[in-house]
Amino acid sequence: MRVAVLAPIAWRTPPRHYGPWEQFASLLTEGLVAAGHHVTLFATADSITTAGLHATASCGWSEDQTIDAKVAECLHIASVFERAADFDVIHNGFDFLPLTYSGLVATPVVTTIHGFSSEKIVPVYARYDSTTAYVSISDADRHPDLHYAATIHHGIDVEAFATHPQPGEHLLFFGRIHPDKGTAHAIEVARRCGRRLDIAGIIQDEEYFRTEVAPHVDGQRVRYLGAV
Repeated sequence: MRVAVLAPIAWRTPPRHYGPWEQFASLLTEGLVAAGHHVTLFATADSITTAGLHATASCGWSEDQTIDAKVAECLHIASVFERAADFDVIHNGFDFLPLTYSGLVATPVVTTIHGFSSEKIVPVYARYDSTTAYVSISDADRHPDLHYAATIHHGIDVEAFATHPQPGEHLLFFGRIHPDKGTAHAIEVARRCGRRLDIAGIIQDEEYFRTEVAPHVDGQRVRYLGAV
C-alpha cells in the first residue's frame, strides 16, 4: 500500500527532545515500512526516516524563530494533498487543519485525533465526520459528537527505555507542564506519599508553573529537571 504520513512540523521527526506528535508519526512510519508498505513521510527536511521523505520546511518552526509557523504549516499541508493521487491513503497526524483539504482529493484520509485543545475546533471535525475516518487514542478521549473507525493506543518503542529490576524510591512526572497534565496533582500525591518527585518536561503554561509548581520546587523533595 502507498501511504502518506503527514507529521507536524513544530519539531523534527522524530524529535530530539519534546515532540509527542512527531514521535508518534515516526513510530507509525517506521512500523509501516517494516510491514512492507511504501511510505512517504511529510515532515521537516532534517527528519530521520527509512521511508521516503518529502519536506517543504528545513526544520521545525519551534527550533527556528525566523520561521512563520502558519506559513510553514500551510505550505507543508498543501504539499501532501497536491500529491494525493500518488497514495492509496493519507494518514493525518496534524490535527484539524488538513481536514479542510480532504474534500478536494479522492484519496481517503485517516486522522488520528490526539485530543482536543478546545471545543472550538470540534466543528471542523464534525464537518468532515462522514467523509473521513477518525481514530481515537483511547475510548476516554473520544468526543461524543463524532464517529470513530477505531481506537488505537499509541505504540511504544520499548527498546528506547532502560528497565531497572529494583525501582527507586522517588516518583516521576514526565510530560508538559500544563493544567491538563496535572503537574500540581502529582506534587500533592508525592507529598502525601512522603516521596521525592522529579518533574521533567517543557513548561507550556508559564503562569501555571509560576503559581502551582515552582513554589514547591526545592531541589530536594521536588526537583524540576527541565525538558528531557
